Amino acid sequence: GLEDFGAWFRKVSTLLFIVSFTWLLIRIIKLIKQLVIRNYDVHSPNNLKARKVYTQFTILERILIFLIIIMATGVALMSFEEIREIGISIFASAGVAGIIIGFSAQKMIGAILAGIQIAIAQPIKIDDVVVVEGEWGRIEQITLTYVVVAIWDKRRLVLPTTYFIEKPFQNWTKTTADILGTVFLYTDYKVPFEKLREELKRILENTDLWDGKVQNIQVTNATGSHVEVRALMSAKDSPTAWDLRVLVREKLITFLQENYPESLPHSRVFLKDERKKE
Repeated sequence: GLEDFGAWFRKVSTLLFIVSFTWLLIRIIKLIKQLVIRNYDVHSPNNLKARKVYTQFTILERILIFLIIIMATGVALMSFEEIREIGISIFASAGVAGIIIGFSAQKMIGAILAGIQIAIAQPIKIDDVVVVEGEWGRIEQITLTYVVVAIWDKRRLVLPTTYFIEKPFQNWTKTTADILGTVFLYTDYKVPFEKLREELKRILENTDLWDGKVQNIQVTNATGSHVEVRALMSAKDSPTAWDLRVLVREKLITFLQENYPESLPHSRVFLKDERKKE
């Protein structure tokens, strides 16, 4: 009885040591991550480097924690003699077992490898503005197996990490948070372009949404019924660019309505009197 108690005590002590050591390693990894990323502010306007560092350390943290837990679980199980003997038997037939496990876990392994690739190559980063599956949103969370995109209307789009390795998508803030915004107007041929340029300049100079870098009016197309006019402007980030585009569109339309109503689109009908020929 005393020997059995001693044996169980040693096993419990071993398990507690493994759990404690695993917890200590995980806490050290999390502490190192916090010490590094606290020097970078992801909420600042120019946060490209901060988002790179935050994304890399977040994914690497999850990879290390995943590996530590797997190894700790293996060591804990192998501390039992019965399980160790089963493990040796399984190891002897590892060829067949490895093939079966490989096929069954193929997608999961692929997702984990894609997560590692995202951490290194960084096609996306935390807080990047992206367009995926026709939806505009921000990268909210990156894990080893999936990515969460926060859509502009509060919805969440969850995609596997392999999506961002295998399929094309738009990343509006890959190299910088700055972004160009466009507003398209469809007007009559009588629209005064110079007056429109002056009004755009006045609108931008009277709002804090404009970053003061880019502003222009261009005629991008002309059809039989209307002229396509593009107003181009820049903003410090994508949400600001959205608000700026909405403001400029409203102000330019109001400007044409109040000052040049003949510049609004018209449908013209040409009537020809055939009776004069008779």
